[in-house]
Amino acid sequence: MLALLIAVIATMASVPLAQQRDGNPFSIAVNVELVVFNVTVVDAKGHHIAGLKSSDFRVSEDGRPLNIRFFEAGDAPASVGLLIDNSGSMRNKRGAVHEAALDFVNASSARDEMFVLYFDERVHMGLPSGIAFTNDVNRMRSVFDGMAPGGKTALYDALAAGLAHIASGTRERRALIVFSDGGDNASRHRLDDVLQTARGSSATIYTIGMYDADDPDKNPGVLRKIAETSGGRAYFPKSLKDNEKVWGEIAGEIRSQYTIGFLPGRAVRNGEFRNVKVEVGSRRNLSVITRKGYALPASADSAEFR
Repeated sequence: MLALLIAVIATMASVPLAQQRDGNPFSIAVNVELVVFNVTVVDAKGHHIAGLKSSDFRVSEDGRPLNIRFFEAGDAPASVGLLIDNSGSMRNKRGAVHEAALDFVNASSARDEMFVLYFDERVHMGLPSGIAFTNDVNRMRSVFDGMAPGGKTALYDALAAGLAHIASGTRERRALIVFSDGGDNASRHRLDDVLQTARGSSATIYTIGMYDADDPDKNPGVLRKIAETSGGRAYFPKSLKDNEKVWGEIAGEIRSQYTIGFLPGRAVRNGEFRNVKVEVGSRRNLSVITRKGYALPASADSAEFR
């Protein structure tokens, strides 16, 4: 693995400036031109399948087979962002959601790095200025305790900000978890633009939609579309107890994933979508859950925290 990374880095790497992270103020994120897919493999009953090797997978781009250049299996460290709707409509769910999110943090690997964005009509960075990620549970708890709900909902702005921030993570495995009712009445970003950015990101997006039956702002279709675009899953717990279970399932899935990296089959133009198929050829009756392809964003758009 180390030899592979050195070989790839030597030929293709560019090294951006270091960012401060709890316990590791001199971390450097190495950006290689690999396309990275997070892959979940399940059997017919939906159980996660562990123990597969790189040779068990086949990857093709627009029908052309590609060589796997990077492979991580099982409990590899991840960069994870929690995007939590903190608008007025979430007021009566606030305490339970924060407890479930904290349980997620506790269930994650100690090697994971995390951040929190919470959003009402604006997007707010949960961690203190200068700290991009953390693995400190107490610091995460203080973020949740400091959220004061109110205002409208800027879901699309939060997704744009989350995708921009997760790109600076130092882990190849990346995920965003979005808790919201799916409504948006305050964003300057459009849904189509955010989905285009998601297609160019290696982050898997999991959405958790929880709302009252008569909630006029709920939009489960949007939450499904966001998750499916990134190769993630959309969950719709019916109760606060079910909500706790969902967060645990997501933590388990991230820790059981495979991360596969490959080089594009040919030069990629900005905005061009490439269809990618990931298959397991060694065993039958297994299903692969991942994104359907990738595309570089047509244009970069900065996201602001306030």
